[in-house]
Parts: sequence; C-alpha cells; structure tokens
Amino acid sequence: METAPAQHLLARLDGIAAVLQQRPEALALIALGSVGLDTARLDAWSDLDFFVIVRPQAKARFIDNLDWLAEAHPLAWHFRNTADGCKVLMADDVFCEFAVFEPDELPGIPFAPGRIVWEREDVDASLAVPARRPPPPTTDETWIVGEALACLLVGLARWHRGEKLSALRFVQGHALDRLIELDALRRHPAGGDPFSAERRLEARQPGLAAELPQLAPGYEHTPAAARALLRALRARGALLNEAALARIQALAA
Repeated sequence: METAPAQHLLARLDGIAAVLQQRPEALALIALGSVGLDTARLDAWSDLDFFVIVRPQAKARFIDNLDWLAEAHPLAWHFRNTADGCKVLMADDVFCEFAVFEPDELPGIPFAPGRIVWEREDVDASLAVPARRPPPPTTDETWIVGEALACLLVGLARWHRGEKLSALRFVQGHALDRLIELDALRRHPAGGDPFSAERRLEARQPGLAAELPQLAPGYEHTPAAARALLRALRARGALLNEAALARIQALAA
C-alpha cells in the first residue's frame, strides 16, 4: 500500500487552495490537525482535514459538486458523511475529510484551532480560531470510576446472556475509555486529541499502552479483560465500591 509523503500532503493543500482562489464563492481554506497547527506530527499516514469557508448561499454548491476538489487531484471515491461535508479518497491514496461552512456558521462549530492556508484579502484570519472550543476532558474522578464499574457490570451481564459483541464494546471499549481518562489524570500527558482520547495513546501514555494486550484481548476474552481493567484501576488508586467490585469479580470469574 502506497502512502503520500508528508510534504506531498501539504503541497496538495496548496493545490486545493489554488483552485479555490479561482472560485469567487470561496473565501478561505483552513487546515486542521496534523496539516494545521500540528505539523510536527505530520507523517505519510496523515489525512487531509480541512474547512472550506464560502460566501452565503454557496455552501450546497461546494458539497454537492466536488469538481473543485477533483480539479486539485482526481477522486477515486467519496461520500457525504455529514450535513456539512464529505470524506474523500483521491486517486493517489490521499484521504481527505472536509467540511464547508459559511462565515456565520463557524461560531457554533466546536473545533481545535487551525491554520489558514489561503484567504481572500477581506477575510478575517480569526476564522481559524474557534469561538466554541471542544469540551475539556472530564476531571471528575468519581464519575470516571463509577462509569467504568457500571460498564463492567453491564458488559459482563451481556457476556453471560450470550451478547458477546455488546459485552466487548462495554468492557473493552467504554470501560477502557474511562481507564484512559483516569490514567491521563494521573500522568497529565501532552498532545491529546479533544475529540478522540485514544489517538496517539501509544506515544502519550506508554505505560497504559503496554497493558493493552490484556485490557483489549478480543471477542472471546471479555471476562479476562474485565479482570485486567480492575487491576489497572486499582493500580491507579481508583476507589472501587466494594459491592460493585464483588459483583464484577463474580461475573468475571
């Protein structure tokens, strides 16, 4: 499988900007994530995440007809994944996720600050700074631990009912998400993704990452995963309710 070199991705953004500049309805191109302000972590496996800002009444034109994007490079596949944008695979395997907004929509959209790739002279560069930030990660340890225990109880009950997929998702998914949050509270890792706590976990929380083979062992091993999660919660000083703990241990035996 071929991947696009990191600099090629930035060049592709410049190519998209050049096309937009020729479209009178386009106002700006904002790059996000690893092609935005976080280019230090840009690599050949990165996607192109971006916002296209357009004049009022032009939004539907840019979402319904992707000729402007295809002009930058031919498209192999695309679909509309939200009311605001699409996911796209270009013919050279560059994967894009973009949204189109009119200026008065941006104040209501939560996103991490981006980088202006191109803008018209009369456009305020503050468009790349969100008025509404993503919600901060929770610091309520009582809630985190309580949710982890509740997910273990529900997941193990479903395991015994024969609902193994649902059990996997509750124990090795939802409960594990809470452990990630608790571990982050203990270690304060930098570089987290406000929309997806598991992103870059291996680099940010290597101690927890080393435990993942036991915490997420797969479809047939949910009871073992639950036992590992209890051990991991204890190791991080979580206060575990004795009644809930006893029930989880019985179900996971």
